[in-house]
Amino acid sequence: MECALPATGDDAFCNDVIAGLSAPTPAVPARWLYDERGSELFDAITKLPSYYPTQTETKLLERIAPELRERIPGKLAVVEFGAGSLTKTPLLLRAIAPSAYVPVDISGEYLEKSAADLQPDFPQLPIFPVAADFARPFDLPAEIDGLPKLGFFPGSTIGNFVPRSATDLLRQFRQLLGTGALLLIGMDRVKPVDRLLAAYDEPAGVTAEFNCNLLRRINRELGADIPSDAFRHKVVWNDILSRIEMHLEATRDVRFTIAGHAFDFAAGQTIHTENSHKYGQRGARVLLLAGGWTPIAEWEDGHEDFSLILAQAQPNRSAP
Repeated sequence: MECALPATGDDAFCNDVIAGLSAPTPAVPARWLYDERGSELFDAITKLPSYYPTQTETKLLERIAPELRERIPGKLAVVEFGAGSLTKTPLLLRAIAPSAYVPVDISGEYLEKSAADLQPDFPQLPIFPVAADFARPFDLPAEIDGLPKLGFFPGSTIGNFVPRSATDLLRQFRQLLGTGALLLIGMDRVKPVDRLLAAYDEPAGVTAEFNCNLLRRINRELGADIPSDAFRHKVVWNDILSRIEMHLEATRDVRFTIAGHAFDFAAGQTIHTENSHKYGQRGARVLLLAGGWTPIAEWEDGHEDFSLILAQAQPNRSAP
């Protein structure tokens, strides 16, 4: 389907929305949740008491900083995928003192602001922001050519991708960073369902606002007319797929148009907007291996809620 875009529309965004809502199971890729407002809301989510991943990973990074300093060589470039507000980044940068830092994020305006806010704390560190969708091929700045590289992928963002796509993404990271590169990645663990649901459907309603902001973005950027009261935030735990799912559920029968395309949703029908897969210890390691990364060190918080894994893109072997 072709998009009849308004003058301000984005082709990739429009194509993903039209194709996603036309599918048998309507869905919109989670990356489109992160416009400037969405990024601000997600930053607010990470500060909520019920949202354990950010708090747990931050404390873990603080604890293992001396070990990271020993295991990760200096004179390298740190490439952070999905940099966002850069809240955990200073902990890593102080621990390993890299030669350059490349934050990559789909929200260009928010990224530029975050990088500018970070620079005074690291006045001697060259920072090269890249506005890009890290799930698709992009180029690194020429300024870091020749430097060894460490990919930084915190927040269990890998959990937003179904395992097949997560494997492809890890392979893409390997190709981008090169053989010999390192990857420090955060992975959320399986835990009691009530804790998981509380983290993604908190009473303050910030996550609901974050989810519903996608509809406002579609209206604003794609000339759509989705009624603001037609959908609500819904969270479910899918046990067989080991993931939290975020949906936008129609509160009534509704018809709307997006870029010239009409859509009908019955009450109770949903738009799937995000997954957050949770991994056991062995599952996390197998996923990395499938993506071309060999785990070389792993750290956990004291409650087995979250793990940080350091992996390396070792040369390919022709035999076991």
